[in-house]
Amino acid sequence: MNSATTSLPEASEKALSKRPIEPDRELIEEIDFREIYARLLRGMTQTIGFAAIGLAIGATAYLISGPFTSSTNSMRVVFGFPGASNGEYPDHSKFQPDDLRASDIVENAIKRQGLDATEDSESRVRAGLTVEGIIPPDVVKERDRLRATGQTPSAYIPDEYLVTLTLPHGDTLTSRQRELLLDNIVSAYHEKFERTYSAIPLAFGNAFESLRDADYFDYELILDNEMQSISTYLDQQLDQAKTFRSSTTNLSFNDLKKQTEFFQRVQLSEALGLIRQNGLSKNHSKAMVKIDYYLRALEEREQKAVEEEKVIDDLLAKSQARSENYVLGIKSQAVEPRTQSPMLDQGLIDSLLANDAYNFLVHQALDAGLKVERIHADKMQLLSRRKDLENIGDKDTLDQAALFKQVSDALITLESEYKILISNIRKTHADFSRQQFADAIRISVQPFTDSRYRPVAVAGIMGAIIGFLFGIGLSLLGLYGSAKTETV
Repeated sequence: MNSATTSLPEASEKALSKRPIEPDRELIEEIDFREIYARLLRGMTQTIGFAAIGLAIGATAYLISGPFTSSTNSMRVVFGFPGASNGEYPDHSKFQPDDLRASDIVENAIKRQGLDATEDSESRVRAGLTVEGIIPPDVVKERDRLRATGQTPSAYIPDEYLVTLTLPHGDTLTSRQRELLLDNIVSAYHEKFERTYSAIPLAFGNAFESLRDADYFDYELILDNEMQSISTYLDQQLDQAKTFRSSTTNLSFNDLKKQTEFFQRVQLSEALGLIRQNGLSKNHSKAMVKIDYYLRALEEREQKAVEEEKVIDDLLAKSQARSENYVLGIKSQAVEPRTQSPMLDQGLIDSLLANDAYNFLVHQALDAGLKVERIHADKMQLLSRRKDLENIGDKDTLDQAALFKQVSDALITLESEYKILISNIRKTHADFSRQQFADAIRISVQPFTDSRYRPVAVAGIMGAIIGFLFGIGLSLLGLYGSAKTETV
């Protein structure tokens, strides 16, 4: 009997444990949704009132604090010059979008707008400027897909940037002035870019300016260097734009190259030939002193260059001997049978390093040899000119006067032809720069100012939501404006 009585509770507990768990219906029945709805409906008037009060308080609070809040002006800038996609300027230096915030750019933009470019205003504008890259959504999806497949995406350099200027509402600059300031910042940056990478250097084409009141002895040195610089420049432009033709001069860089060669063969050779052949000099003793100084300087350079050439030749001979030993070592290892040989063994690595060192030394030896030959050629040229100057005393004075007159006329003609050549080069280069860097820096979205009413509306809406929720809470608690609490 005891076993029967004790087994009954256990059986009931097992039966209860097997029954599914049902929600507490009594608790649900105690919640009267009709009463909740009635309370909310009864307090709807005060709820709407609290929402209206919250709306007014939020908007008023923002308007009161308006002078202490900030205003944002934005625009979009696209960098499209060669190398921008690789994070480089055209000269392969590192490109940084924050260069828009450089102090000289900001100062130039403020002055361009006619404002006082003080240190305080410049620092305030620079602190408010931000430059952020814009990444398109398709690029983000593609990079996420690569990460999902286990690949590491390469660094992405955007070509479009968002430039924002954030200043307090109470700042001395109006919204329109801030927009113009952003535009002037981009314009100042664009001009600096053109001066650095597209404009011809100011010293280019000013050979005759540096020859004012110079001796005839100096004409050959300066004009020869000028012709070498022009030829080097035209060769570089030919590599970049072989088919380009200027719309202003109707000349290509190949045409300019031919004009330069004609200028050297005809006009330049005539004037310099007269000076060289007759050993003309305005001040004979001064010219001889210059030549002696140049000769001593060239002799010192020649001695240093010869010593460097000897050192490089010795290293080259040693490197060549070691590289032959490495090659023989690899051949002896290659004939040995290997079942599990690595793809790169130590001998092969040493051989590759030795070959790289050998190639480097070969280039160094070639440069050193050419340097010695150039110095030697310059030295021989100066010795020849010195010999011509030494023979000047054997000529008649009347002949000297006639020669000076002839050379002066030739130099006047030479200068006029030189100016025509430089003018054609400058105009052709300007057309090429406009074509190559037309879209180097451009504004894709003009400067605009965020609406001042939007933050006011947002503040009012937030206040209205808070007031509305506060009114609902009072209604659920049964607290109404003029209602009396009823006791049950």
